[in-house]
Amino acid sequence: MKILITGGAGFLGTRLARQLLLRGSLQGPDGRQRPIDRIVLMDVVPPPAFTDSRIVALTGDIADPDLLTRAIDADTATIFHLAAVVSGMAEADFELGLRINVDATRLLLDVCRRSGHRPRLVFSSSIAVYGGELPPTVTDATAVSPRSSYGAQKAVGELLINDWTRRGFVDGRILRLPTVSVRPGRPNAAASSFASGIIREPLNGETAVCPVGASTRLWLMSPRTAIESLITGHELSGDALGPNRIVNLPGISVTAGEMAAALERAAGSEVAGRIRWERDDRIERIVASWPGACDTARALSLGFPGETSFDAIIGAYMEEPR
Repeated sequence: MKILITGGAGFLGTRLARQLLLRGSLQGPDGRQRPIDRIVLMDVVPPPAFTDSRIVALTGDIADPDLLTRAIDADTATIFHLAAVVSGMAEADFELGLRINVDATRLLLDVCRRSGHRPRLVFSSSIAVYGGELPPTVTDATAVSPRSSYGAQKAVGELLINDWTRRGFVDGRILRLPTVSVRPGRPNAAASSFASGIIREPLNGETAVCPVGASTRLWLMSPRTAIESLITGHELSGDALGPNRIVNLPGISVTAGEMAAALERAAGSEVAGRIRWERDDRIERIVASWPGACDTARALSLGFPGETSFDAIIGAYMEEPR
């Protein structure tokens, strides 16, 4: 089995690749497990070094039709489409967000359509597709009404993949991820970057700025659960998902203040005291448009993993080697 991971040099892409290598197999179109022979990591930058010969790096612009044609052929059984311009960058650079988040997704789908072999496609969408006046808990019936370019671009991708699936061009699965926290590494241009930074940087002995008020509520999931969910979404049968391939993934609802309190319980007041509260209207406006909680009964019934508490997420992060 050949697998393509777009955004393969990114945080989730590399973690997913490592987990797939450990797992060794995925479900094929016939419902049976098939050994993974090759994983192609496509990104604009090279991925971290892998010693496993099953890994192939493909570096270039995902909006380049020639690159996509090289990456996707009749042997490509599965595509994890993770490549994206993140929320803050998509808001700051409209053309870039449109080209990567919409145009490249359309190009990828067209290459799949022309190939004629109906690969399984797992798309990482986002709760940013919601916006406006939201209920306390968003349900599957809540209308999509994004208040950011990133959210709108992800919503376009969802519609395209649902239609390509209906037409039989791909076997799509659309997973709306909560904000992923705690990510290792350094801050990025995502509006939600602080959701990792206010934990990660204080634990590293650094000051972190929280750009939203303490009462701002977020819908979060851990990196470990995000990877498990991507694989779970792949393994589900099309019949189990039905015609609507969109799934709101489980997470936990927590305020920024509750996150800081959990950090204090885990590492003490000196560490938690490294958080500086400096509100940024632009970031707060974007984040506040996202749901603070989702009804995920459908996802849980389909077998997607859930979270227990933010304390557990911090504990798991602190146990990881860095």
